[in-house]
Amino acid sequence: MSKRSPRAAKASQAPKARVKVATVVKPAITHPEKVLFPADGVTKGELAAYYELIAPLMIPHIAGRPITMERFPSGIGEKGFIQKDVSRGFPEWLERVEVPKKGGTVHHALVSDTRSLLWIVNQNTITPHVWTSRVPALHEPDICVFDLDPADDGDPAVLRDTALALRDLLKTRGHESWIKTSGSKGFHIVIRSEGDAAHGAAARFANRIGHELVAQDPTRLTQEFSKVDRKGRIYVDTGRNGYSATFAAPYAVRPKPGAPISAPCTWDEVASGAIGPRSINIRNIAARVAVDGDLWMGLLT
Repeated sequence: MSKRSPRAAKASQAPKARVKVATVVKPAITHPEKVLFPADGVTKGELAAYYELIAPLMIPHIAGRPITMERFPSGIGEKGFIQKDVSRGFPEWLERVEVPKKGGTVHHALVSDTRSLLWIVNQNTITPHVWTSRVPALHEPDICVFDLDPADDGDPAVLRDTALALRDLLKTRGHESWIKTSGSKGFHIVIRSEGDAAHGAAARFANRIGHELVAQDPTRLTQEFSKVDRKGRIYVDTGRNGYSATFAAPYAVRPKPGAPISAPCTWDEVASGAIGPRSINIRNIAARVAVDGDLWMGLLT
């Protein structure tokens, strides 16, 4: 057995340094009994519990992205509103980013941890919407989003065919794609953006892909912005890729009956019809993620 040096022996007898671990206090949820989804009895407390549960999966996708809050102080039975600017009434620890706008600036909240996510939920935010870029590179999106938006609930088979056709078209351009339910009427398909491409380049690329997709099936698909001009066709929306444009964050609850979630799903689930735009909701997602985890993990890596 080797002998310890006197210095080592003395060090082993020295008192151990105590490391103080800072305690992060989560914001209290005020009025947790408030019913936000009247037809389903989903309360503000239940909404907050969901976002706390999903935070480890959700936050890596939205950290650093400016947040736009879709708020419903009286629940979805009453008119809500969109809030971008957080200039007052926020805690000092909340991260924000100042973004120029016409005639001034906007201070967007940033969600980087469970505490900040719960803070925006406590503002009666049902759906956080996010940019396609992150700080500090706000002019360089890291993802490109395609939003398939049917005129109404329509024919699920047509929506599925369109999603799969877009996946295949993107694949011919060398892009792997990920899909999530919109929590409303359609699906969101996402790819990684090219390197340090600016928003303009990403928007032009998305528009070209959308144009090619519509050309494959012009009787059922359109890029017409006006609802009147769509004439029942699925709107291939590529407008989410401009500077400051947003889309519903992955795992965001949507302000619809049933509290549906814009949740990642697999291409096999979509192809088989096992998953539709509102299949995943606040009361069935826990069991799903317990088995599947984050189906968009590959997008991050």
